[in-house]
Amino acid sequence: MKVVIPVAGVGNRLKPHTLTQPKPLLHVAGKPILAYILEPLAALEPEEVVFVIGFKGDQIRKFVQDNYSFKATFVYQEELLGLGYALSLAVNEIGDSPTLVVLGDTIVECDLAEFVKAGENVLGVRRVEDPQRFGIVEISDGVVSGVVEKPQEPKTDLALIGLYYFEKTDILGEELTKIVKAGKTTDGEIQLTDALSGMIDRGIRFTPYHVDDWYDCGKKETVLASNRHFLKRLQSPACPEGCVIIPPVYIAPTARVSNSILGPDVSVSDEAVVVDSVVRNSIIGTRARLDKVVIEDSLVGRRARVKGRQKILNIGDSSEIEFI
Repeated sequence: MKVVIPVAGVGNRLKPHTLTQPKPLLHVAGKPILAYILEPLAALEPEEVVFVIGFKGDQIRKFVQDNYSFKATFVYQEELLGLGYALSLAVNEIGDSPTLVVLGDTIVECDLAEFVKAGENVLGVRRVEDPQRFGIVEISDGVVSGVVEKPQEPKTDLALIGLYYFEKTDILGEELTKIVKAGKTTDGEIQLTDALSGMIDRGIRFTPYHVDDWYDCGKKETVLASNRHFLKRLQSPACPEGCVIIPPVYIAPTARVSNSILGPDVSVSDEAVVVDSVVRNSIIGTRARLDKVVIEDSLVGRRARVKGRQKILNIGDSSEIEFI
């Protein structure tokens, strides 16, 4: 089996953090989003993992090559024309093989071995409260009867969650190529859902696979929500002298915290420094420094410096803010 992971997007909803690094490398509960995706995939021992990279793709390549031993191939996506276009590039690379597709900005927790055994073609789905924002699946007699991208009047609340399995990719490739050549777009992008609809019209059967544990990491609020979830699984760190820790909290071994109150729901990354501060529900980036601040509901980028008073922050890498 081969795996395709599209990670070429620029992450507009997470700017300024994604101005200097790809969204999948943002940290959640002590490690990059991409690590949560790759660790269970590595256990499947895939024949090859194909990454569709774009903006800052060299950082994705380095992270994968430094931390994983599986065969990794990197396909560059020059034009950001949507998921369908990204997969058309990947399918050209891998040929007609059993293929698992996992999006690079969402964390899905399920038994992947069971997922790929659920049918010849499988779509991961989950019930959502706002189906107008997603590709929506319609089901009849236990199989997928239709797929619609962001419908104004959705017939169901079952959303595609970014997890797909194809026993063979030849017809998927044909449908994607047809859409790309025709220039067919929805909301300005070439959509995978249009290719799936074409496959269904050609008699391909898709099995829906319901997934409860799905964590979106596409914007600040959902990154913090994912951080809160995964922090609950970690053992509380030793409390630095002169500090108060309110679990759940993660403090990297190389971070330095003094005379501060951390928690709940705080991640402090490698080589960060927190001094004389109170931090709640926040992620502090690598080598960032907080001095005499009270913050909550915040993302603080790598090497950022913050000194002063109570605020809610969303500041990118290498920023410097002082409140006086």
